[in-house]
Amino acid sequence: MAQLSLFLVVLLALVIPIFMARFQISNVPTAVAEIIVGIIMGSSGFNLITSTHDLTLLSNLGVILLMFLSGMEIDFDLLQRKNNPKGKSQAGKTVDPLKTAITAFIGIVIMAFVLAYVLRLTGLFSEVMLAAIILMTVALGVVIATLKEKDILGRPIGQTILLTAVLGEVIPLLLLTIYASINGGNAEQLWLIILLFVAAIFLLRRFKQPYLWFAKITKSTTQLDIRLAFFLIFALVTVAERVGAENILGAFLAGMVMKLLEPSEATKDKLTSIGYGFFIPIFFIMTGVGLNLRSLFAHPSSLMLLPVLVIFLFIAKVPVLLTYVRYFQKKNAFAGGFLTATTITIVLPTLQVARKLHAITSTQSDAFILAAVIVCILSPIVFNSNFVLLPEDKIKEKVAIVGANAVTVPVAHDLHANWYSVKMFTDKKNQYKTYDSRVENLTFLPNLDEETLEKDGVFDGDIVVAANRADEDNIKIARIAKEKGVNRVIARLSEVDSKTLTEFNEKGIEVFNSTNVHAALMRAMIESPTVYRIMTDTKNILYSVKVKNTHYTGRQLMDLEFIDQITVSRIKRGDEWLIPRGATVIEPGDILVFSGEFKVADRVRDLLSKE
Repeated sequence: MAQLSLFLVVLLALVIPIFMARFQISNVPTAVAEIIVGIIMGSSGFNLITSTHDLTLLSNLGVILLMFLSGMEIDFDLLQRKNNPKGKSQAGKTVDPLKTAITAFIGIVIMAFVLAYVLRLTGLFSEVMLAAIILMTVALGVVIATLKEKDILGRPIGQTILLTAVLGEVIPLLLLTIYASINGGNAEQLWLIILLFVAAIFLLRRFKQPYLWFAKITKSTTQLDIRLAFFLIFALVTVAERVGAENILGAFLAGMVMKLLEPSEATKDKLTSIGYGFFIPIFFIMTGVGLNLRSLFAHPSSLMLLPVLVIFLFIAKVPVLLTYVRYFQKKNAFAGGFLTATTITIVLPTLQVARKLHAITSTQSDAFILAAVIVCILSPIVFNSNFVLLPEDKIKEKVAIVGANAVTVPVAHDLHANWYSVKMFTDKKNQYKTYDSRVENLTFLPNLDEETLEKDGVFDGDIVVAANRADEDNIKIARIAKEKGVNRVIARLSEVDSKTLTEFNEKGIEVFNSTNVHAALMRAMIESPTVYRIMTDTKNILYSVKVKNTHYTGRQLMDLEFIDQITVSRIKRGDEWLIPRGATVIEPGDILVFSGEFKVADRVRDLLSKE
């Protein structure tokens, strides 16, 4: 029976996503589907799968890897204000994603404790701290997947929802550690948990350089990057257990350390494949198998808890709606509030800890899990049904061009509206009068000092182009833009001295020099007339795109369904340029340089760049 249970679980892990793809079930997270199937196949249903020693071991490894990969999901750059993309709301207010997310989450915490006390007063559930932790959690993985599907992860509303979800995963996990230490009789050892964080910092500092070296010497038979990842997991899990903390906190910190080591896309892809390809589905399926709905329905008090929990999980996120509605369109604020109600990733490990501490009965645990499953089904559906992509959400990158002249105005007109939102600025009154009627977004700047540039939103975009006539103005603007954390800064310089060029190279500022460009174009016209025609063609377009969509990685160029509609001229992999061939296998992070007809090239670029 034990071998049959293992076989059935592995078979279901394979069949469930195939079934969902075949019948186009996209609104329900795969994890939720796996739990539901586990319920059907376990003691609540056909009783074909039972918990065995092997499945328990694999399930425990699954939850550890789930927490590790959750830690790797956190983008620490978002927590730095300079990397927070600000945007304008419909009311004209500036949206600060980090500040908005913190405000929303503080409201969640307050509401969660209020609702937890209500549960205690009604006699439905007495553990206030445990209930509050569960009510304030947000399923980061589900939120990221949903935002990626809408392609708004990089927009202000997407970043705000994402940061709220990050807080909804990190803070409850820390509170769970404190709760477990106090209720497990280890309150006096609570300070030892600091050692866990010290160990994480130590491992990060000690393995930064070795990791870079590992990445260079690793090969298919050694996979040093993966070995290091598992060393981090088991090192921090061991430390966590020794100091009286929960192993899931150690695994989560290991994921954060791995993220800070800046692994390559290939490494992240391999770790995700190991986790979600085998261990994590077993954990979710076995969670469903362990649910005893018959026992739950036989206990009226626990059964009464179920609908209350479903309602409370939604009410707990009402502060998100009230915060978001101040900055975003009402329908989108409503959708965002519903999406943050998804709660499954931290809930399951939390209940696992609570059962171990005997702080919750098995039927109460089943009620919490079932409530989380119901909410996880409803939330993405409500989000997808109500969220409307606004024009500003569809724009991929915001470009600010300082300097309106015969060079920049045609560029602003030619930049594809599907990919770029362009704003132009000038400090010259005569240029403003000349181009105001020809440029849709042209702003007059009284001067070019830092305060004026920032006030008028020059640095709010993704790309700043300093293209005034005077080189000294462009140098000053480029330096300020880089200091303000703008992702790409381009400076137009008529003359470039070696000192400025060295400084700009070090800071990552790109230099446009018309003399060099004209010479390069003439050389291309002589040596490679085809390349020149591609660059100047008005019917076709030349693009470069970084491959992020894992659906197209690990496949040969000849197998891509759109390869006959584009021409791939070069592939950049790391610092190396490859000559593309039909058998060339695309890897995560490859940069493809290709050309094609406008509509086709747009579609291909969109497909390849989706995360």
